[in-house]
Amino acid sequence: MDNSEEPASNIIVDSKESAFYLDAAKYWEQVPPTVDGMLGGLSSISDIDLKGSQRFLNSIYQLVECPGKERALDGGAGIGRITQGFLMKNFPVVDLVEQDKQFLEEAKKSLEPTNHKGQFFNLGLQKFTPETCVYDIMWVQWVLGHLTDEDLIAFLKRCKLGLKPRGLIVLKENLTSSGEVEMDNTDSSVTRPRALVVELINKAGLRIIKEQKQQRFPSDLYEVRMFAIQPV
Repeated sequence: MDNSEEPASNIIVDSKESAFYLDAAKYWEQVPPTVDGMLGGLSSISDIDLKGSQRFLNSIYQLVECPGKERALDGGAGIGRITQGFLMKNFPVVDLVEQDKQFLEEAKKSLEPTNHKGQFFNLGLQKFTPETCVYDIMWVQWVLGHLTDEDLIAFLKRCKLGLKPRGLIVLKENLTSSGEVEMDNTDSSVTRPRALVVELINKAGLRIIKEQKQQRFPSDLYEVRMFAIQPV
């Protein structure tokens, strides 16, 4: 299924969808398509983040049943910060999924002078269905808080179908330390506790095979963890 044929609109959600999605789309529409915009003014952590992701990916490839290294997906790709700064160094083909048209156009522009190969899908993860059995790694970072629990489970179930044999999904997300879900009304997102993230992963028919905390982030930020998950 080629989702690149979806109509290109800055706000993809329609009137039948909840205000949770519409408010988030409106928020991100006002954010500048820059690294600082993507990271909420914390562009200084970008390099630390990318290096932490690379170390985690390296550790995945030390597993006995490790994935291939041909094609990856950047879920919630924004302006392509992760694609260009990390994924392209490991995979010859990287597809990008991003709801905001402005961000995706910026990604295309910044990737044009590189050797990037891959598709661009202009829609939210709650609507994205990957092609069957094509991805070695599906990297989904700092975007699952924009999905409801129900849509997150459904998204992960669809992702399973997009994985090659031995393929993995990697989730990299903020986690609350309170044990409760915390709502951010500014960008219409939630931050979940680890226990709930694990529960939703399991409900989608997936299991965690490796988990690691992101190191060297400022202490006043949420804890960030990476989860490598695969079908049960």
